[in-house]
Amino acid sequence: MDTDHLTDIWSRVFGTQPDPSLWLVIVTAVLALGAVVPHTAWRLSRNAVTIAHEGGHGLIALLTGRRLDGIRLHSDTSGLTVSRGKPTGLGMVLTAAAGYIAPSLLGLAGAALLAAGHITALLWGATALLLAMLIMIRNAYGVLTVVLTGAAFVLVSWLTTPDVQAAFAYAAVWFLLLGGVRPPFELMGKRRRGGAVDSDPDQLARLTHVPAAIWLGLFHVVTLCSLIGGGRWLLGL
Repeated sequence: MDTDHLTDIWSRVFGTQPDPSLWLVIVTAVLALGAVVPHTAWRLSRNAVTIAHEGGHGLIALLTGRRLDGIRLHSDTSGLTVSRGKPTGLGMVLTAAAGYIAPSLLGLAGAALLAAGHITALLWGATALLLAMLIMIRNAYGVLTVVLTGAAFVLVSWLTTPDVQAAFAYAAVWFLLLGGVRPPFELMGKRRRGGAVDSDPDQLARLTHVPAAIWLGLFHVVTLCSLIGGGRWLLGL
C-alpha cells in the first residue's frame, strides 16, 4: 500500500464531512424514535442497546484492571458480562454502574463527533468497538448479533454515498440517545412489580450501601441529560 493511498484513508477517516441538512437530522430522529417507542420494534432494536450495555460493563472492567472472562447476549435482549477481580472496591462499583449508562454516553460521544463533522470517524470507530467486543463474546447468538451490527456499519461506510452515511450515523446516534433512556424506566417498572431482584442497582446497593433507588435515579439523570445534551449537538443548537 503506497503512501498516497494511506494518506487518502487517513484523510477519509479523520477528516471532516459537511453537515447534513436539518431535515435529515430531524427525519433520523423520528426514525430512531420509531425504533424505540413501539413495543414490537423495541423487542428487536433493544438488542443493539444490550450490546452497548454489556460492552460498557466489559470496557470499564478492563479499564479498572479486572479480567474480562466473556460476554453473552441472549435472544430475550438480556445479557451477561463476567469479569474477575476484587469483589468489592471502586473497580467493581464502576463496572456494575457502567451498563445502564453506556448506551447514552456512547450516544453523547457520537453526537460530539457528528457535531464536529466526523461522520466517517464515527462509523469506523463503532466498527472497531464492535470488533473488539466480538473477541469476548461467548455464545452463538451474541456472535450473530454483533457480526450483523458490525456488518451494517462496514457496508454503509464503504458502499454508500456520503448522504446515506450521514443518515445512518445520525440515526444510530439518535437511537443510542433515545434507546438509552428506556431501560432504566423498564427496570423501575420491574422493581415495582417485585422483579429484577438482582439488577445492577441492587448489586451496587450491596457494594456501596447506597439504596438501589438512588442508583436507579442516577441512571435516569445520566441518560436524560445525555439525550438533552446530545440532541442539542445533533440539532446544532
